[in-house]
Amino acid sequence: MTPMTTGNSSRADANRRRILDVALAELLRDPDASMDQIARAAGVVRRTVYGHFPSREALISTLVDGAVAALTDADAGAREGVRDPAEAVARSVLAVWEIADRYRLLVGLAQRTVTVQGIRERLAPLRANKIRVLEQGLKEGVFSSPLPAPALAYVHEQLLFAVTEAVNDGLLPAEEAGRSATVTVLTAAGMPASTATALVARVSA
Repeated sequence: MTPMTTGNSSRADANRRRILDVALAELLRDPDASMDQIARAAGVVRRTVYGHFPSREALISTLVDGAVAALTDADAGAREGVRDPAEAVARSVLAVWEIADRYRLLVGLAQRTVTVQGIRERLAPLRANKIRVLEQGLKEGVFSSPLPAPALAYVHEQLLFAVTEAVNDGLLPAEEAGRSATVTVLTAAGMPASTATALVARVSA
């Protein structure tokens, strides 16, 4: 590969990364953002965006794939070697919170299901892991809920989304949000607030 080709490739990669970063921000701000809007926000012409992504759906699909991979890796890494279901949930939520923008994108698009079909299906393995942990916790009496584990997992997803929106609206300081969200998820599963708060303080220390 010649130096010129290498330079062109590096520039193209940088443009692609910038378009994806800007598209994530724009879609979080406006889920109906057009390719024109994304191009303007990225400071490139529309043709450049289409050069990397042949359609809006292809662009969003790439973002979704990256978000699902990031969330799956964060969840798996946080729970690795953890046997206590409450601690597993706490570590998972804290890890996912670090990439909350991607979580918001996925949930927002899944709720709309306008441009990309199957987002919920892509999240199915991640949700299945969460359900297994919740089932274990309910069976062991660590959690107590009138909801079965699959429904409780859905409630947890919506809680996290709601807390991110509360941060965006200035109702909750961003620096407190991760711990607050984790305690909220645990209490929603039936843990006493004092126990959940102590657990979150320990695992996030």
